[in-house]
Amino acid sequence: MELNELHWMLDILQSIDVGVVVLDREYRIEMWNSFMESHSGLEPEEVQGQSVFRIFPEIEEAWFRNKAETVATLGTRTFTIWEQRPYLVRFKNYQPITGQEDFMYQNTTIIPIKDATGKVGHICVVIYDVTHVASNKKQLQNVTARLHQLTRTDALSGLLNRAHWDKSLEQEFARHQRYQRQLSLLLLDIDEFKVFNSQYEHAAGDLLLRSLADLLGQHVRNLDPSGRYAADQFAVLLPDTAVEGARQLAERLRDAVSQQVLLHDGQAVRYSVSIGVAELDANCLNPRQFCERAEQALARAKQAGRNCVVAYA
Repeated sequence: MELNELHWMLDILQSIDVGVVVLDREYRIEMWNSFMESHSGLEPEEVQGQSVFRIFPEIEEAWFRNKAETVATLGTRTFTIWEQRPYLVRFKNYQPITGQEDFMYQNTTIIPIKDATGKVGHICVVIYDVTHVASNKKQLQNVTARLHQLTRTDALSGLLNRAHWDKSLEQEFARHQRYQRQLSLLLLDIDEFKVFNSQYEHAAGDLLLRSLADLLGQHVRNLDPSGRYAADQFAVLLPDTAVEGARQLAERLRDAVSQQVLLHDGQAVRYSVSIGVAELDANCLNPRQFCERAEQALARAKQAGRNCVVAYA
């Protein structure tokens, strides 16, 4: 009867769709099931008596020993999940539904096996394939991140949309009031944009907007909130920057734009920008007044003949 029970228990271990590895206290493999054989390509006879660390060098030995010794000492099982550690042993992923994943994501349970005297003489490691769970969660996270990005950014330029740029303005304004940090603002306007759209059609206008957005990405810091302020206008906040530093950056941007040559339907296209610069000070009572200063400076740049930079005085 005992032999029969042992037979069907072993049969179950070979049939279940999880990996089962039994180790002695020296971390030598004493048994593993068909799941392990199938995914590793190694038959039981090849691994019998071998160190698990030699068969699977990707296992972080110090970490695993600490886990296993705790299990043996306390006599209680422990768990690892894929979000903490993607896998214990690196197996290729062969599931067609999750074929985009390079490896099998795994949850792992480490179980103490006691002998007749109650002493822990072996450790059982159970490996669960949770690639479908991990893949679904990653896809959901990617979709959520993409949706979040879409709600924050302008679809054409890829910069912040006006609503989220305004939020950045409010945050930087509050920091200025609390810590007296310097803050400057650039307001860029594409010269004769409406005339350009009429002459070349809207596709060319979109090309100009994307080109200007790309230039902003190349010249401003990642911490400088840049956004689409209006149809043909972009705004850049410059924390910890005084008006002179902001004006110098504006000149570099204006010059970079003037040197650009874009191709539209095989035709070379040039354009220019006018830029208004403003610095926040104690006389600005709210973010709207700060923007109005930059708008006034921009209007003066337009009146001065366009393709120039004017700072609010």
